[in-house]
Amino acid sequence: MLLVIYPFVTAILYVLMPLTEGWPIWARTALLAPIMVLSIVYGIAPAIQKHFAWFILRQPRLAA
Repeated sequence: MLLVIYPFVTAILYVLMPLTEGWPIWARTALLAPIMVLSIVYGIAPAIQKHFAWFILRQPRLAA
């Protein structure tokens, strides 16, 4: 999960930092946190779980 989340969060920071220049850190975090949480909960985590379901659920791997 970390291999996907870390680059994603870093990319969001690179996009948001210039747009929020001069904002206090709490305001940047207030904007960043919901974007990260919603993206992870509804996008990244389900995709990872679908891709690695064979490992997570201890089921035989299906041939693709």
